[in-house]
Parts: sequence; structure tokens; C-alpha cells
Amino acid sequence: MAVPKRKVSKARRDKRRSSHWKLDVPGLAKCECGAYRLPHRACKACGKYNGREVIAVQ
Repeated sequence: MAVPKRKVSKARRDKRRSSHWKLDVPGLAKCECGAYRLPHRACKACGKYNGREVIAVQ
């Protein structure tokens, strides 16, 4: 059975665990109007999705 030969230091242990807690940046797509929006969602600025208007925006 595999047994650790030496104690893993706190710094080494924490360095290994640190990468799992990072937040991911959401992927943003640029709309026709120039505003950034989430992919596969209607634009809040102009109300368009896939080239056609789906939300009435004042």
C-alpha cells in the first residue's frame, strides 16, 4: 500500500488546493449593437437575439 514518505508542508498542501477555489470568468459575446452579453441570451441593450428583436426595449 502506498504511504507518504514525508509530511506534506502546509504551504505545499495549500498551494495544491488553491487552484480549485478560483472563479471562472463568464464567456462574453459581442452583440451587433456593440454591447457585451452572455452567449445564447438576448441582449439587454438592444433586445436582439440571433439577428432578430425578441425583447421590446425603450
